[in-house]
Amino acid sequence: MARQRLRRWRRAGKWAAWAIAMLIVLPVALAGTALRAQYAGAAAPQTTTRGRDALWLGHAWVDGRRDASDVAALRRRIEGSGIRDLYVHTGPLEHDGTLPPARRAYPRARWLIGALHRALPSVRVHAWLGDRLVYEADERGGLRLSDAAARRAIVASARQVRADGFAGVHLDLEPLHSDNADYLRLLDRLGPVVREGGGLLSVAVHQIDPLPGLHTVSGAVTGHRKWISQRFFGQVARRVDQIALMSYDTGMPAESLYGGYVAQQTRLALEATGPDTDLLMGLPFFHTDGIGHHASAETVRAAVRGIRLGLTREDPGRRRFGTALYVDFAATDEDWAAYGSGWGARDGS
Repeated sequence: MARQRLRRWRRAGKWAAWAIAMLIVLPVALAGTALRAQYAGAAAPQTTTRGRDALWLGHAWVDGRRDASDVAALRRRIEGSGIRDLYVHTGPLEHDGTLPPARRAYPRARWLIGALHRALPSVRVHAWLGDRLVYEADERGGLRLSDAAARRAIVASARQVRADGFAGVHLDLEPLHSDNADYLRLLDRLGPVVREGGGLLSVAVHQIDPLPGLHTVSGAVTGHRKWISQRFFGQVARRVDQIALMSYDTGMPAESLYGGYVAQQTRLALEATGPDTDLLMGLPFFHTDGIGHHASAETVRAAVRGIRLGLTREDPGRRRFGTALYVDFAATDEDWAAYGSGWGARDGS
């Protein structure tokens, strides 16, 4: 009798293990199949550069480490491509939202802006400002947007870089939680200040929920809100001139899955972004490896194909659309070639 009970328990345990495995494996398999399907098909021929692409540039361009030979090399790299905007790392912001004086924070900015205007007259140079956001009352080491004084300081910092000659302000505050009313208040204050005299306000934001409400589940289970809602994405987009979706660091293990994911993100972003805002989809011009980013999967080739497929399915004729290349100091010749051949710009080699 005891032996029979033991066999029944073993049998029941096997069935339970099988059922649990199916509950885990089946959704993953279905999601993988769906993403691969997103990566299938042909892109419309008109889904090529609109001449509205952007490139993130590191702090070396404004702190004295770059010189005229670097500007000449950059001109050779991007002249004739679709790149129109350069986001130059000018911060980071202090945790209270302020910027140190220009002579300490970005001493070579005026030289860089002048040199780039001479070398590439049609290119616009923006000040890339950012910091780590904190939310909990006892959390330190970051900027708290719930602090009205910090928001006012960010606005003053934007005014400072505009006065120093930058064509616009590019804001990158992370991690940005979905439905953050203080972030929207900040954008409402920044807009008039940055646009005075013809400036542009742009932002970098997280990916959109692949499934509705996923940012809430992610926050509850892991404490990390990787995504924002599509509704919040649209609220942000309405307040800025350019919105760049950081479509990298996805954790996808294969090119087909990553490309399908980017195609989906492109479609979701297009649905949420009005016709008066430039939507830019991020391209991974870097090659670190970790849990969140697999360089062999997150390739420029896969991202460009995914972007073109998403654009084809949602709005192939949209003019206010482009790509944003992250980041100049980590890019390889292969990255530039994939951007050029896939998105329709010339090969930058």
